[in-house]
Amino acid sequence: MNLQFDINLAKNYKNNSQIARVLTESWVQENIYCPNCGEISLNEYKNNKPVADFYCISCTEDFELKSKNGRFSPRIIDGAYSTMIERVNSDNNPNFFFLTYNKTDWSVNNFAIIPKYFFTTDTIEKRKPLSETAKRAGWVGCHINLTKIPDIGKIFLVKDSSIIKREIVLENWHKTVFLKNTSQEFKSWTLDILNCIDKIKLNEFKLSDVYKFEAELSLKHPDNNHIKDKIRQQLQVLRDKGVIGFQSRGVYRKL
Repeated sequence: MNLQFDINLAKNYKNNSQIARVLTESWVQENIYCPNCGEISLNEYKNNKPVADFYCISCTEDFELKSKNGRFSPRIIDGAYSTMIERVNSDNNPNFFFLTYNKTDWSVNNFAIIPKYFFTTDTIEKRKPLSETAKRAGWVGCHINLTKIPDIGKIFLVKDSSIIKREIVLENWHKTVFLKNTSQEFKSWTLDILNCIDKIKLNEFKLSDVYKFEAELSLKHPDNNHIKDKIRQQLQVLRDKGVIGFQSRGVYRKL
């Protein structure tokens, strides 16, 4: 993997956004493999397909690219709120590529993938409507709140300018692929429990540590009167899927 952009591709462009788009999209197509099947078979959609930028020729997974000079903030500006909510609830929601680069030498700093099933209505935040004097008065955009996505859902191929081994990337991707075909309710619970585990500072934790989030989970799932039962069920699922390790009765470890 080459972390340098091919700046010759942008020699005919003067607009900064066009230069960045050409360089980042070309870099992805030349350097990034599909995290689902492992093949170097990504192709760019033509004519700016509304829901994705790239697709895998081998397994047909879709990917949308978000790129930025410098570092990403915890909240990423996206398009129309209603459209994004519709997308996360649909079957054609793409996976996301997040790329950050250094404009001084046109090199990649970070490149991460977040699988589509980590995006829920909870991760999409509504922005204030545009003012009445704006050209698109009343239009409502959104943010993608990355802080609400569990750490396991942020799969790095490049982190702080270091390339992650492909076998590690593929392993991390397939750890959570079981969420792809689950119900919205099941997925919501699984992601909530993963976020709770992230907040526990120790690598080894107890069932009682997760029980401490009972009140928080009750607010998110007001129709469920058996929160502790649900916590135990989800921990068992995560253990069986190899997402967390089992130490002894009521004791787990982060993997």
